[in-house]
Amino acid sequence: MSGESDDVQLAYAFEQKRVIFTQDTDFLRLATEMKHAGIVYGSQKLSIGDVIRGLMLIHSILESEDMLDTLEFL
Repeated sequence: MSGESDDVQLAYAFEQKRVIFTQDTDFLRLATEMKHAGIVYGSQKLSIGDVIRGLMLIHSILESEDMLDTLEFL
């Protein structure tokens, strides 16, 4: 999906029932405009270790149904 627009990528992830992790602030706006399977946003200032730990925590606590149309911040 490289090169596809953000809304196309979000729609594809929704069809596939996949949560998107992003550091792109455009997805914060899209989260309110489109149905999605979930978005996890992390600032570009976070270390890769912090990102991994945050994603692992979200994965251990939330089910995929809990993420529907939800925006989580790391």
